[in-house]
Order: sequence, then C-alpha cells, then structure tokens
Amino acid sequence: MVDGFEAEQAERAARDVRSKLMAKASGDEEMFALGSSVARVVQMATSDDQGTQDLAYYVLSDPALTQRILRLSNTVCYRTASGMQVTTVTRAISLLGFDNVKTAALAMMLVDALGTSAHANSVRIELEASLCASLVGRELGRRSSHAGAEEASIAALFKNLGPLLVASHEHERYREINKLVATGKHSVAQAAQKVLGCSYDTLSEAVLGEWNMPDPIVRALQAPPAGALKPAANRGEWMRQVAALSMDVARLVGREAEPADGAGAQALLARYGKALALDKDAFDGLFATVREEMNGLLESMHLAPPRLEEPEPDGLPGVLQQAALDGGAVADEKHASGKPKNAREQLLAGLQDVIQLRAGGHARVNEVVSAVLETLYQAMGFRFATVALRDLKSGQYRARASFGAEHAALQAGFIFPAEARRDLFHLAMENDADLMIADAGTAKMRELLPSWHRALLPDAKSFIVLPLVVNKVQLGLFYADRTRTAPEGVPPDETSLIKALKSQVLAALGSG
Repeated sequence: MVDGFEAEQAERAARDVRSKLMAKASGDEEMFALGSSVARVVQMATSDDQGTQDLAYYVLSDPALTQRILRLSNTVCYRTASGMQVTTVTRAISLLGFDNVKTAALAMMLVDALGTSAHANSVRIELEASLCASLVGRELGRRSSHAGAEEASIAALFKNLGPLLVASHEHERYREINKLVATGKHSVAQAAQKVLGCSYDTLSEAVLGEWNMPDPIVRALQAPPAGALKPAANRGEWMRQVAALSMDVARLVGREAEPADGAGAQALLARYGKALALDKDAFDGLFATVREEMNGLLESMHLAPPRLEEPEPDGLPGVLQQAALDGGAVADEKHASGKPKNAREQLLAGLQDVIQLRAGGHARVNEVVSAVLETLYQAMGFRFATVALRDLKSGQYRARASFGAEHAALQAGFIFPAEARRDLFHLAMENDADLMIADAGTAKMRELLPSWHRALLPDAKSFIVLPLVVNKVQLGLFYADRTRTAPEGVPPDETSLIKALKSQVLAALGSG
C-alpha cells in the first residue's frame, strides 16, 4: 500500500514538472519570444534571394547576433585566404552558407535565452552539446542526397532541447536524472521517464510543437530503434538517425579524453555506420571537423578561451587592418541625424567586403547588390534602404530588396512609373547624378518629390538617390533615407566610397 502511494506521489510530481515546463514554453514571455523567433528563422526559405535578404535583415536587427555571426565568419576555420575581415552579414552568409548562418543564429538564440540561467554550469554543458550536435548534423547533411538535408542540423540542434530546459528551469529534477544515469542502472531515457514521466525526446517534441515548428523537424526527435541500424527507407527515418547520432557524437566530443577511435566512438560506428554509409576514416574525419568547427563556434560566442594567433598571410598585417578600419570616431558615436561618426571607416570596410565577395568569382549579382545595400544602411545610419529595378513587363520601377524598420511594407509600396517625369528620381537617372539630400523639407525639394514618395515616406527628412545606369540604360536606383535632417552632409571621402560601392554593383550588372 505504501509502495503504491509513493508511486502515485512520484507520478503526480512528474506531471507537475511537465506541466510547469510546458506552461513556460507557451506562456512565459521570454520563452514565447524565443519560440516565435525560432519559428520565424526556421521558416525562412532557402530557394530564393528573398530568403537570404530576410535572414540578413533578421540578423542585422539584433546587434548582438550581428556581432556573433561576424565573429564566426572571421574565425580561423572560415577565414578567407586574403585574411581580410568580413564586415557585412551579407558576405558572412555568402562565406558560411545560408543554412550554416541560419542554424548558427538558432544556436545563438538558445545561448541568449538560456545561457544566463542561475545553474550556469549545467546549462553550459547542455548548450555545448546542442551546438556540437548541430555541427554534426550539418556535416552529415552535406553527405546526403536527400532533399532539404540541411534540416538535419536544425533537428540535431533541438534534439537536446529537453535537457536544456530542465537544466535551466527544473535543476533539481535535472540532477535527479543525472544521478540515476550515473548508477548505471538507467539509460537517460529511462531516468527522465522516472523523474519527469516522459523522455527528454518527448518533452522536446512537445515544446517544439508549441512553437509551431515544421513536423519533419519535430518527428526527427523520436529515437530510432536499438541496435545496429539499417539504411533509412525514407527522409524522415534518415533525419531521426542523423539527429540521434549527432547527439551521441556531441556527448563524446564534450568529453575531451574520448578520442575518435575510443570505445564509445567505435560503438557509435557499429550502430550507425551502415545506416549512414560511414566507415572508420569518414567517422574519424567527422570527429576532427566537428572539433575544429566547435572551437570556432564557441569562440564566436565568447564561450571559449581566445585561440592563439596563427601566422598572418601575406599582405596588410591584421594589426594595420584594424588601425585602418577602426581609426577615428568611436563606433557607437552618432550625429543627431543618426549617421555614425565613423561612417567613412564602415564604408571602407564594406567596400573591401564587396570587393572580396566579387573576387571569389562565384558571387551572384543579387549578393553584390545586397552587400552594398547593407553597407549603406549600416554605415550611414539610414532608417530605410532599398534598391529599385526596372520591370520591363509592368513598365515600372519596383523595390527588390531592402533593410530597415517596416522594410517589407515600405518595399511593397516603393513602386513608380518608368516613363520620364520631371521628378527627383527620374531626373537623377536621366542625368546619372548621385544625390545626397541633407534636408528634404525645403520648398524646392518638396516640389521635386513625387506624390507616391510623399505618401509612402512622409517622414523622410534626408536621403540619397544613387542611379544605376549602364551604357545610358536606366536600370534602377538605390534609395535610402532618415527621419531627421543631416546637416553634417557627406564629405568627399565618404562620397568617393559610396560611388565606389555603386561602381561594384554596376560592374556586376555589366558582367552579369
């Protein structure tokens, strides 16, 4: 009778823990915000340039995330042969790959949301396991012929969400589970079932369901059957195998004494090798790659000790690059208009980024345009920046990419007729004249602004217009504005850099 009562009490306690965690996932303001952000990033498309544009703007809207992504792209394992620093998110996406940046951004969200927990050591162990698992999933995805294989890295990242949440929000239960596992009498799944009333995987699935994650990612958290696995019959089964192996490898990599040829690694090879077409050499290579990339990822998040500097490549030494790019005004100092006081340095860094992007020989025109647009937006402190191109079918100029507050709505409305008019935009293109308007409120300037602009952007107080004209053919223009006047103007050195940025786009358009 006593045993039955104790079992009932244990079951009730487990239900309370589950309920509390699920309530946090769906009702807690911070966790709800995390879930919304996660869902938004996961849903970003990879099949067109708009997906890249959306991801770049999402990263730029969070200064801390921007800095981490840039730090990641400048770590040793991603550093370019030229040694030039990556300073724009657009180039970081080009260098790292859309899917890598998307998964890294998701990982960084977890660090921000959970990394400040009072139980920092336990949470850090689980965070590092999640980050490492995402890298394993990415490497396995690269080897796969399955469509949408990049989702494997996202599934692997969230495979460990259950332990993360329990470590952060129910630490005593987390310790109880670990103690049961340490006795050697329970697996992790069995211990979690005993303490929580469900496995960690089931908890992770439930939370991701609350966050409206895509079903294939949620289902991928289900554990595959025990024993040596057979090759997957479908993509869903393959995702489950990859997520499970990723988490198992992450646990081994987290134990620094466990080599790739250790007993634990050999057991994983026996279980997953045939299913995922991994022999010993491939498995050893997987371990080596993940260890190296894990160091870079932790370094980019300031979660690891600084690495020793490697010998610098030929060219301008890094210390002089820093002196050139960071000299002058402090980075966060701004004019009253919102324009950074170190605009010249930021424009120069962005120009170098665009040159490096084109020098690789693989950059698409849209990537070059996006990198220039991002540089103008950031370096000059604009509220809204867009590029409008001529649509021959409709006989209109339409905004194709943009950055800034409410950029999607403003981009949708930034449309004007292609036929010649006596307004500021057509005059700029007809004369191929770059315009920097410090005060858009003067009577003469208002007369030159078309009605569509006054209706769409009534609060634009200063702006620039940079026509895109190739061999006298008017292709479109860059436009960017602020909600304050800019009496500081644009000095000659900044003007030259802006023109050089535009020239890179014209060269890309001419060669494309």
